[in-house]
Amino acid sequence: MTFKTSFVALAVFAALTQSAVAQETPDTGTNKNKDIEKITVTASRMDKSPSSIPNTVTIIDRVQLEEQFRTTKDLSTIIGNLAPSFSPSRQKMSNTGETLRGRPPLIMIDGVPQSNPLRSGGRSGQTIDPAMIERIEIIHGANAMHGLGAQGGIINYITKKPTGDNQHVVSFDATVPDSLKSNGVSFGASYAFSGESDLIDMLGSVSYRNNGVYYDANHDVIGVDTTQGESMDSQSKDFFIKLGHNFAESRLELMVNHYNMENNGDWMPVKGDITTGKPTGAIEEKQPWEAANNQVTTTSLTYTHENIAGQQLSVQLFNQDFEAVYGGGCNKTFYDPALANNSNLVQCEGPKGESWYYEQSRNSSVKWGLKTSLIAKNIADTGIDAAYGIDLFRDTTEQALVQTGLSWVPESTYDNFAPYLQLDYDLITDLTLSTGVRYEHAKLKVDDYKTLYGAGNKEIEGGEASFDETLFNIGISYKITPDIRVYTSYNQGFGMPDIGRILRDGNSFPGANPSISDSLSLAPIVTDNVEFGADYQGEFLSAKISYYRSATDYGARLALNSDGFYDVKREKSVIDGIEANITAYLTSNDDLGMNLAIQRGEYDSNDDNKTDTDLDGANISPNRINLFWTHNFDNDMSTRVQANYFMDRDFEDATGEKYAEFDGYTTVDASFSMPLYTGTLTLGVQNLFNKDYFNYYSQTMGTNDRYFKGMGRTATIGYTVAF
Repeated sequence: MTFKTSFVALAVFAALTQSAVAQETPDTGTNKNKDIEKITVTASRMDKSPSSIPNTVTIIDRVQLEEQFRTTKDLSTIIGNLAPSFSPSRQKMSNTGETLRGRPPLIMIDGVPQSNPLRSGGRSGQTIDPAMIERIEIIHGANAMHGLGAQGGIINYITKKPTGDNQHVVSFDATVPDSLKSNGVSFGASYAFSGESDLIDMLGSVSYRNNGVYYDANHDVIGVDTTQGESMDSQSKDFFIKLGHNFAESRLELMVNHYNMENNGDWMPVKGDITTGKPTGAIEEKQPWEAANNQVTTTSLTYTHENIAGQQLSVQLFNQDFEAVYGGGCNKTFYDPALANNSNLVQCEGPKGESWYYEQSRNSSVKWGLKTSLIAKNIADTGIDAAYGIDLFRDTTEQALVQTGLSWVPESTYDNFAPYLQLDYDLITDLTLSTGVRYEHAKLKVDDYKTLYGAGNKEIEGGEASFDETLFNIGISYKITPDIRVYTSYNQGFGMPDIGRILRDGNSFPGANPSISDSLSLAPIVTDNVEFGADYQGEFLSAKISYYRSATDYGARLALNSDGFYDVKREKSVIDGIEANITAYLTSNDDLGMNLAIQRGEYDSNDDNKTDTDLDGANISPNRINLFWTHNFDNDMSTRVQANYFMDRDFEDATGEKYAEFDGYTTVDASFSMPLYTGTLTLGVQNLFNKDYFNYYSQTMGTNDRYFKGMGRTATIGYTVAF
């Protein structure tokens, strides 16, 4: 039995028809777009409003999050729905290949970096449950506001804050696939409490989510990724607490979030065939290794003071303890003949009948950091605002094999010291100059180690490598009228290549006596981002458009090798694109909008300092248009319909030959919310018309083991009550 497309479409049409009947004349006293200006962008380091930053900024507030939660709890999908220059979700535990403007973004929780600079691992998108998030700040384009990693921009998850009232909130939701198969049902629950006393304010939350099996539009089980990690047939738990105390002019706040996601390991992949269009499938069979999992604890202690010699002070001490286990496999990369007869290892057969064994890896990373900043407003009545401070950062990472205990990536320690200064100056009325400088001193330390047998079994001499970079930014913003703004900016971003991929690859260290100091591949990535944009914020319409160009002379492109793992290629690359969004406030209750992202990118394939080959699907997002219509009823009911149109794309090499192609597709989601008793009932349908498609990553980077289809139609029902 399946949901009938005609029935679902009829129900949505009826809801929209009612919306049209319920429309009122425009409320000329309402400008919904001005509400966003009440929010300051904390990721800017100067707590500025979005319209005062000379970059493209996207704020996803709690209302928008709640609308998206009706159909999905996947944060990558949500960000892509509202900021289309972000890659479409892979619908897996790993977010490898998910980029912002074609480059990896820095993901943070309340300013605490989640991305791992030494060994990415692709799990930075799975470190917090969405129920804990109040809003998401996205600053598009490379920048150095928070130092390391923001080559594509910054995605900052701002967690909830205590309300000041004693309140409890309980939420439940369940998702059912179109096939109505019982093993495809997903469900989740969360409980949150908030309160305060004279001494302390507090907010705490716990959540649990159980993901069922994913089905495609043909009611077939979607293939599992047993290497990088699978989110279907998994369970996740999140514990979150925030404690704060307000002094006369200051505040001390502690935040702790612990997130754990574990795959059940009950499904094995069935190889597909790209040449015949056969997708990778799955069969119910216990995995012969530890199932993939993610465990992350993020902690921050923040002290703020409103008046230190007339300046605002912020000091944040943070820690992140990250551990990710990746699925196992029978592959040449992990095989060592010296261990072939070890009775403690589960034996398997290689592609040519070799006697190999199952193995997998665990990535462990511990980060410590201190962020300090002082903000001075209108210094000496000059109209100059300044933000300045020093950031300290340490990351220690190691990736070891789970079964044999061999080190795949040796323990590596990265230390970073970075003072910065940011200035804003009103040159004339409505014309603001923003400029800043950040000095990065970084040191990498690696002990002596030996690569795996499959990577040459090389003895590598350890050592230290240090880097010094001075990064600049400058931008001008001009308000032509109170509603129209134009801006331009130049920003530099600083990042490291995925050092783990370099260190574990014996080819990175040629010569008879290789050492860390001889490898130029450890040089940092400096990305230059130039942007031109314009905003209009009117009473009945808001519109934004920007053009950007992102370039690096020594980038870090991910290249898939024959074992299914990625290597890092250090090459010149250039990406340019256009972003635009338009929202029309048709009435006080109706919003109609469009988001657009067009981008193209090339890299230098032959080291002649000229870009000549299209970046592939692991390194650039598809061109897409997102459309949406929301309607709010007078009785607090609301509806939303949204469509994602992904455009066709061909990928060409230096000779002009097509080496890959993407067959675009369109998906539609619809959702409904209404008050019920003392709570709120939500209904949502994802992939409303049950579109059958291979996802973007599979089409452009897929192998027979990872040729996955996207999820078919699913229906979600949820209920939230506060008391």
